[in-house]
Amino acid sequence: MKSRTQLCLIMALVAAALVKNGDAFAHPEAAALVDEQHCMFCHTTEAPRLAPSFPQIAQHYRQVPGAGSALARKLSLEGPAHWGDIAMPVADRPDPLSPDDAQTVAQWLLTQ
Repeated sequence: MKSRTQLCLIMALVAAALVKNGDAFAHPEAAALVDEQHCMFCHTTEAPRLAPSFPQIAQHYRQVPGAGSALARKLSLEGPAHWGDIAMPVADRPDPLSPDDAQTVAQWLLTQ
């Protein structure tokens, strides 16, 4: 298993490549939160990996009334499975998102 330092380096390189090559994060505040919360350990902007991709999540929730608020609540919780059997790992998230930060990420997510 890779060390936490190796995973952080890989994560930073992937995020930098995505921003450079596709302007994946047009909203810098959301990009910082996604990086800080280690979301891309499991999610990607392109295809499912350990968890659904950001576009898959957006497609799933985009037509749901109140989706932004529902996603923000889910992003603020640690641990419980939100999609299938995969739980969001508590150990990889430094702190729960504040309600405002969760709303920022949720709104960004719905644009994917």
